[in-house]
Amino acid sequence: MASTATRWNLVISTDTDVNLRQFLASRGGGRKGDLSKFVQEAVDARIFQLRVAGIKAANAGIPADELQTAVDEAVRAVRAERRKKRQQLVRKA
Repeated sequence: MASTATRWNLVISTDTDVNLRQFLASRGGGRKGDLSKFVQEAVDARIFQLRVAGIKAANAGIPADELQTAVDEAVRAVRAERRKKRQQLVRKA
């Protein structure tokens, strides 16, 4: 979890509460912070899923080979930039 936190007040069904707490307990959970950690991970995963779905929808009409070329070019550019920064750091040391 991040070093700073925000408190949420959530309303969920009793069934969901019981199921989640039983699940956490069955995995050795139940310690302070386990529920918050689970919710944080679930929210992060859902946001990631929604972003991926949005990207896929936005690129649905683009041929796969064009997408792969764009990805390959972006990866090459990022790697080149990282190499450049590493070399600069080595020169300074």
